[in-house]
Amino acid sequence: MNCGVISSIMESMDTALFLDRDGVIIENRANYVRSCDDVTFLPAALAALRQAAASPYRIIVVTNQSAIDRGIITMAQADTINHHIVGEIENAGGRVDAVFMCPHTPLDQCDCRKPRPGMLLQAAEQFHIDLRRSFMIGDSLADLLAGRAAGVRESIIVRTGRGAVQAALPEAHLLQPFPLFDSLYEALDSILQQTNHPLS
Repeated sequence: MNCGVISSIMESMDTALFLDRDGVIIENRANYVRSCDDVTFLPAALAALRQAAASPYRIIVVTNQSAIDRGIITMAQADTINHHIVGEIENAGGRVDAVFMCPHTPLDQCDCRKPRPGMLLQAAEQFHIDLRRSFMIGDSLADLLAGRAAGVRESIIVRTGRGAVQAALPEAHLLQPFPLFDSLYEALDSILQQTNHPLS
């Protein structure tokens, strides 16, 4: 009886594509993304998100933004930037179901800043997501570790942003194996091939 109930609950759970923001969807900025004028989408990112919009996955952005706690931008400014990014994605035919943002610096030792899994766990609770059937895509080892700590099916690094440099670090070899793709487009295409929703 209990097994049947558990099975029913699991079948009703959503799956998610967790995406880092800077270096995956938009270009990194050495001095942080401080305004909407600093937002530049990476090549094919909008096309990838447009194609992924029809997939069964929730699309959730999880982003560290320590510029807030550093006093470089306010929370309101960060929210405005995120709204702008989501709006541009939607205008291009894409979809983002939620944005989770950590405003803290590493010194804060919070649970939400990647490589800790807090943002993914919060999203999973809020949206009833089965993490074991979900994916994390990022451009850093922190993204990789956050996905693994959350228990996602697979954590992926893309070579855009900091990805190529991060994947070549000695620490990265200790974390092998992990998938490595040239771009968000290629990473999403690989995932969606598995659910018969390949990007085209």
